[in-house]
Amino acid sequence: MAKIVLDLHAIFNKGNSIDTELNRVITEAVDKKIALVEIIPGKGSGQLKKRVLRFLQQPEIKSLYHSIRERR
Repeated sequence: MAKIVLDLHAIFNKGNSIDTELNRVITEAVDKKIALVEIIPGKGSGQLKKRVLRFLQQPEIKSLYHSIRERR
C-alpha cells in the first residue's frame, strides 16, 4: 500500500510553512488516490501535534479523509 509521509521536524517553528505543507500533502494524497498519509509532528511539548489535529478538524479538510490514528 502506498503512503505519503510528512515529517514536520524541519519546519516545526514556521507557522505558515506547516499549514502549507499539510495542505500540500493532503491535496497530493487526494490527487494520487493514496489512502494513507503519515504526519510526523515530532517530540516535545505536543503543541505541533495539537496544531496538526486542529488543522485536520477543519470542515473542508475533514471531508477529505475518514480516520485518524494517533500514536502514543
